[in-house]
Amino acid sequence: MTSTPTQAPLRILGIESSCDDTSAALVHLNGFEGKIISQSIIGQNDLHAGFGGVVPEIAARAHAQRLDLAVEQAKINLDEVDLIAVTTGPGLIGGLNAANAFARALSSARKIPLIGVNHLAGHALTPCLSDGLEPPFLMLLVSGGHCQFLAVEDYNHFTRMGSTIDDSPGEAFDKIAKILGLGYPGGPLIESEAKTGDATRFKLPRPLMDREGYDFSFSGLKTATRRIVDEFITKGGMTLQDRADICASFQFAVADVIAQKSERAMRAFIETHQNAPSNFAVAGGVAANQTIRKELESKLLPLGATLTAPPLSLCTDNAAMIAYAGGVKFQQIGINPDELLTRSRWPLDINATPLFGYGKRGAKA
Repeated sequence: MTSTPTQAPLRILGIESSCDDTSAALVHLNGFEGKIISQSIIGQNDLHAGFGGVVPEIAARAHAQRLDLAVEQAKINLDEVDLIAVTTGPGLIGGLNAANAFARALSSARKIPLIGVNHLAGHALTPCLSDGLEPPFLMLLVSGGHCQFLAVEDYNHFTRMGSTIDDSPGEAFDKIAKILGLGYPGGPLIESEAKTGDATRFKLPRPLMDREGYDFSFSGLKTATRRIVDEFITKGGMTLQDRADICASFQFAVADVIAQKSERAMRAFIETHQNAPSNFAVAGGVAANQTIRKELESKLLPLGATLTAPPLSLCTDNAAMIAYAGGVKFQQIGINPDELLTRSRWPLDINATPLFGYGKRGAKA
């Protein structure tokens, strides 16, 4: 059973802990116009760097230890909060559980309504918060755990047009960076290395470009890049320039695939939304990559589409986007107690055909 929706102005405490960032934010919402009052983000890169990726148990423990600190650093006065919005999925279940317990305690102690938020909805609505973009628009969510096209039909209505069938771009960046000995997180490190590299030196594949549709695949590209690295190792090693060229070639291949698929998806979106503005938005941590942004512009602007890319601070996981998504959901739909249950998998478009099957934890995407 859902609660009664409201249209009154709201002051929302957002809490995010789905992966390796512990974040709290206060957002003021008036209608669909949001304003970030304060935000804190406590990262965990130093805890996971030695492992080349996020270790779920370490992440969960860090979230449990830092959630109260994140609220304190954001200087949030709980007496002024009208609603608490917490990420309840998808994500690493340990971190989700830590934030859920924390949010439930605050909600109970302070008698503040609590709403569960889909992490993907937070990303999808980020341009509404940062740039005042109004639906409908086409969203490319591209991050360490996700890669999909979402037609944002309304603030609480999303249609998935395509998704990755294997690795996400961020995951591929992390794995290639680990192979090259660059460290973690891989995206910024590969982007830095690529600045002095030759992106045309190595001919890497463009997976699924010969098939119709808007799905992605990055596993084959990752494997092809690893083979190049293995060849250098067999021959005695690589120079710094070799490494830079590999990074540049890999990064450009990812950017090229994303841009070409985006052009294809945008053409379809324009065809089915002829009375709406041709707005394309990008969000997620990988959206911070400047090569990807430039390639998107080169493909989308000739279509007459407007590209909206939120500030880099809102591209990665953050509580402000969760507060906003929770606020507009509370306004239009109200609270559904079932969505306060944490889940590692939670497709935003529940009507879309699952790409990975269901399994015991439900559909992945």
